[in-house]
Amino acid sequence: MAAKLKDVAERAGVSVRTVSNVVNNAPSVAEGTRARVLRVIEELQYRPNLAARNLRQGRTGLIGLAVPEIRSPYFGELAELLIDAAQDRGWTVILDRTDGSAERERRLVEGAERHTVDGMIISPWALTPEELVRRSATLPLVVLGEQEAEGTADHVTIDNVTAAREATAHLLALGRRRVAAVGLQPQLRNGTAEQRARGYREALAAAGLAEDPSLTRTVTTLHREEGYRAMRELLLSDRQPDAVFCFSDELALGALRAVWEHGLAAPSEVAVVGFDDIEDGRYATPALSTVSPDKRQIADRALQCLADRIYGRLENLPARRITIPHRLLTRESSTERKTP
Repeated sequence: MAAKLKDVAERAGVSVRTVSNVVNNAPSVAEGTRARVLRVIEELQYRPNLAARNLRQGRTGLIGLAVPEIRSPYFGELAELLIDAAQDRGWTVILDRTDGSAERERRLVEGAERHTVDGMIISPWALTPEELVRRSATLPLVVLGEQEAEGTADHVTIDNVTAAREATAHLLALGRRRVAAVGLQPQLRNGTAEQRARGYREALAAAGLAEDPSLTRTVTTLHREEGYRAMRELLLSDRQPDAVFCFSDELALGALRAVWEHGLAAPSEVAVVGFDDIEDGRYATPALSTVSPDKRQIADRALQCLADRIYGRLENLPARRITIPHRLLTRESSTERKTP
């Protein structure tokens, strides 16, 4: 026999109202109580009648997720975490990719405004902050990435400048003085590459080094083939780098391949650090040093922001900017492996 709301309340030792508040993502429930109720819901396999509830509340129970790429391991991992967390809240996620196209980003958000979904999480590469402000006036919207938060679009991001500065400073602390940067993307408007480049420059300046334009490379994508191409160019240049900071792990994996093909060893001759902490980097040879954003916290905070907007608790408050922590993970590609 299917579990009912009161069965969950009795098992969890709370009121039926408290269980209802948890199911409806109400903010008044203490985190410990919420966790206990969610655990009992799973144990009893209680499934609320979402269709009836959403019909009463004028909602669909669907949320949109728009990411630039699906082939990217970073966005794939993040999408999986968002979908899992959304299911815990009784939401179904509709996932689409934008290819970083302003037209596709605009079309997806405008389609969401026509009430296909109750709200949307988007990682925009092309829409301007002004366009996002206009869209957030009629649609609960959470922005992932570096676009400035304005209007009522909450913004979940990491501190890219600090993260890039730490990654570059790590390479400089190894005694490297020809540190290259791979990942500038002047064709995009999202600001990620510019912020990571700024952190790179700040670390050089703090070490008393002037930026050498011959050690920076632009890319058309953040994928392996572009990292491989850029690193080959650097290794064939007159000023060969002794370290490289790549703006994504995929770029760094391509760079590692180019280093190996050139007959050099990482990290003894060329140290490499990436960004994103994707699974492939952990199992590469050598294992890839990287900046690791807390992707699970990105997913959790983005969904909480969206719930706040959908359920109307913050509709009159300005946008929130939430900065998620990161860690610099130093692995074999930038530190010599110790022998037992």
